[in-house]
Amino acid sequence: MRTIINLYSEKKGEITKFLRKFYNKSINLKNDLKWEKYFENPIEMADILGVYIDNKDIYNINMWVSLDEGAFINVSENNADKLIRYLFERYPY
Repeated sequence: MRTIINLYSEKKGEITKFLRKFYNKSINLKNDLKWEKYFENPIEMADILGVYIDNKDIYNINMWVSLDEGAFINVSENNADKLIRYLFERYPY
């Protein structure tokens, strides 16, 4: 099963700026208000979750994650740490 991260923004260019900084390379998006990434290994989501929360006050972006098909969780300062811990507990490989 693949896990998913969705980024949404109402401000054009925000997702591109965030992803350029995260990946440290040029990013070109067709739709600059939404970005979706699938992960075969859910542990790989932890890095972008952490960077998102650390920079939430800089970028006007919302993040949603799906660990189970059809269920999305809005990532906030209140649940980000618990989500990251849960990833390592549920997928310890």
